[in-house]
Amino acid sequence: MTGREILHKMKEKVGLGSSAADSGKGKSKMSKHITHGFHLVKGKSYHDMEDYAVAEFKQVDDHELGLFAIYDGHLSREVPDYLRAHLFDNIINEPDFWTEPDKAIRKAYRVTDSDILEKAAQLGKGGSTAVTAILINCRKLVVANVGDSRAVICKNGVTKQLSVDHQPSTERERIENRGGFVSNFPGDVPRVDGQLAVARAFGDKSLKEHLSSEPDVTVEEIDADTEFIILASDGLWTVMSNQEAADSIRNIKDARSAAKHLTEEALIRNSKDDISCIVVRFN
Repeated sequence: MTGREILHKMKEKVGLGSSAADSGKGKSKMSKHITHGFHLVKGKSYHDMEDYAVAEFKQVDDHELGLFAIYDGHLSREVPDYLRAHLFDNIINEPDFWTEPDKAIRKAYRVTDSDILEKAAQLGKGGSTAVTAILINCRKLVVANVGDSRAVICKNGVTKQLSVDHQPSTERERIENRGGFVSNFPGDVPRVDGQLAVARAFGDKSLKEHLSSEPDVTVEEIDADTEFIILASDGLWTVMSNQEAADSIRNIKDARSAAKHLTEEALIRNSKDDISCIVVRFN
């Protein structure tokens, strides 16, 4: 393996080297106006970097797919890395993907979570949130998520959230119906069984009886009013609102520079968590 190939492998596995940040960019071959950029920064906590990202355009038969995802691990680098390597392939390989992408995504999420649980001996006890966005032929965007990593679209300067923050406080009834409980100790966030601060996630075998990996799925048409989308881990969203994030990058035309700006702004606002951000610009 050449030195360049080794460096590429290291950059693929975000946070595995001594580098505290990772970034990149790309563009569509189908539309010269559509570009993407990403930037990831390790947080101020003492654990290793646990965020992973996917950002690429891919030709599949006569179609172009933009594949974008943030995987935010907890107590694990192995689970988000597994998602990075397998989730999109599992989605695209579903027979219904081209006709019913939302149905295919739901099934692939379930299958992938089952695979992770079966491999718990190798992948460990942790888990991961996920937000995925698939851009089909530059015209249709299909977003899915579990946990609190978020996708936001900006049209004519106005934001709309395309994902759902799966918080224990808002899913208390479902968790309790499955035999679990939601703690709410003073000075702490609500947690499933006193442990996990999200109500849906991949992995987490010890909590799975009370957790869901069922995604929320949204389909959005890309039109002339669409400016950009932002995908990011909660390291960004705990310190910035959707509109604040959009306003801060609206005039930054380079997608990678926009993603980097958001991570830097989150650090200025004293975000302690790992911060991962992808920006896809449409004009």
